[in-house]
Amino acid sequence: MTGINQVEFDQIFMHWYCPVRNSLYYKTGDMQEAEDIAQETFLRIWERRGTINIKTIGPLLFKISRNIFLNRIEHQKVAIKFASDYREGIFSDSPDFLLEMKDFDQRLQAAIAELDEKSRTVFLMNRIDDMTYSRIAENLGLSVKAIEKRMSKALAFLKKRMNVKI
Repeated sequence: MTGINQVEFDQIFMHWYCPVRNSLYYKTGDMQEAEDIAQETFLRIWERRGTINIKTIGPLLFKISRNIFLNRIEHQKVAIKFASDYREGIFSDSPDFLLEMKDFDQRLQAAIAELDEKSRTVFLMNRIDDMTYSRIAENLGLSVKAIEKRMSKALAFLKKRMNVKI
């Protein structure tokens, strides 16, 4: 049977929103972007509710969210190239451009995004999902030592990137 009603959609949203958002955060390193993509994912599910097979909703949600994520990356590449070309032509000597600073949260989000995917996943599972190293190891099929090493690598990178001194 295909199609979902309002009650089923609400149940799907309540069950799947956090896992979809968190998987996107692991990919993007930016919570706001992850939430935006997750919301867009559920909007698309709602728009297609008449054709949705509830038995395959999990994989469908992750596929839609991944496609939205990849489309945004492609769009960002075009926007960054345009902005770079624009800045080189106009703003290269502008004091406003040179003095522009990002606040701590933006720098942290950028630093998290720069982590390699394995380290970022472990870091976010621990810090965002409050998972223990042993639970992360179990979920990823790795040893606790491997998780500790990835977390250590992530923390060292973030401390260096954020210029934090211990």
